[in-house]
Amino acid sequence: MEAEYDFSQGKRGAVESVGAGKTRITIRIDDEILAWFKEQVHLAGGGNYQTLMNEALKAHIQYQHEPLEATLRRVLREELDRVEK
Repeated sequence: MEAEYDFSQGKRGAVESVGAGKTRITIRIDDEILAWFKEQVHLAGGGNYQTLMNEALKAHIQYQHEPLEATLRRVLREELDRVEK
């Protein structure tokens, strides 16, 4: 380690900039929910739990507006695919 560091060119603020179309927020998540998402990322061999949470929210919004008939067809296809494997 150096005895002295030069921070004269340093900038304050976030280390990582937020990409276009994204907003940085602070929310409170139940411990068990956060642990579940982190565990899923761990089981998948890596990734980002925040991305996984974002994808889960998008899926919820998409399926919430899905007509009942489309939901039933999707679920049946998923189950049939799973049984065939």
